[in-house]
Amino acid sequence: MSKKLQLGLLFGGRSGEHEISLLSARSVMTALDRSKYDVLPIGITHDGQWLSGQNVLEAFEQDQIQDLEPVAVLAEPGLRRLFRWGEGRALEMLHSLDILFPVLHGPYGEDGTMQGLMELADIPYVGAGVLASSIAMDKCLFKYVMRANHIPVVDWMLVLSTQLDKNPDEVFTQAEQVGSYPLFTKPANMGSSVGITKCRNRSDLLEGLIKAARYDRRVLVEKGIDAREIEVSVLGNEDPLASIPGEILPSDEFYSYRAKYLDGTSELLIPAPIDQEVVEEVQRISVQAFKAIDGAGMARVDFLLERETGKLYMNEINTIPGFTKISMYPKLWEASGLSYSGLLDRLIELAIERQGQKDRLVRTYEGAT
Repeated sequence: MSKKLQLGLLFGGRSGEHEISLLSARSVMTALDRSKYDVLPIGITHDGQWLSGQNVLEAFEQDQIQDLEPVAVLAEPGLRRLFRWGEGRALEMLHSLDILFPVLHGPYGEDGTMQGLMELADIPYVGAGVLASSIAMDKCLFKYVMRANHIPVVDWMLVLSTQLDKNPDEVFTQAEQVGSYPLFTKPANMGSSVGITKCRNRSDLLEGLIKAARYDRRVLVEKGIDAREIEVSVLGNEDPLASIPGEILPSDEFYSYRAKYLDGTSELLIPAPIDQEVVEEVQRISVQAFKAIDGAGMARVDFLLERETGKLYMNEINTIPGFTKISMYPKLWEASGLSYSGLLDRLIELAIERQGQKDRLVRTYEGAT
């Protein structure tokens, strides 16, 4: 019998999407095959403290974390260990780690920062690397990369919070040149529709910019279009595959945080009721965009399909998409013939495959001696 993999499941985090991460972690925990994996849950608080112990996920869900103990992964290659520590106490090895599975949405989890730690520690991990994570997380930088690869995106501009503080009237004037109202304001580095506002006039624009700037110093002002929301799941490393597309019918006027997670009345249409040529186009562009950012493992690719013109616009790529029971990413793969537990197995296989590629790289320059 083969040895079970020691899998560290990371959830929570320093993000406005902390609570969504707990929902995703619960679904992943339930579906992981315990005959293949010893699962070690590791929760990260809003303040960034790493905690483990008995019933970690339940403790986070109930906000009763006082009995958990501090843990850490050291950024030293070769250790691959989870250490227990405490004030006045030396580090103590708690558990070996074969692989880490981050289910961390948003900043400090999906933006390349956590991936950087795992790279330094040389621990295999599920999902995209530092570069792809950071590009996909920043909505403005992502749009630049898409345009460089001739993938259409809706018009936008970047606003820094310092600009808003110094000269709001100038910001309003420039923002209104992006397009006619409605405009959307979004934190550049956030997901799950946190901090997004649909602005119908200058008063809304002011409120939307202030709201978005609470979450990020970089704010996106984006032209609003009348569009259908189409999503595709991508799976793989160098040779990724795209799932069948799905469509979201939001209960709100756009797919807001409330429409996604709170009111439970948004509809997911799987497969999306679109023509076959559109299906093939969104799948092609999804794979193209995934490769353009050097994606790995997984991504959910979101499109806007303009109702009047039928034109497709790339909206965003999520490198750690939601894994809740209502999330589109696993649902699209289930509809494409890959079960939830099978999807998790494949993601872990891809992470180990990616680590094998890195292990074959040369770390010294022979010409230097």
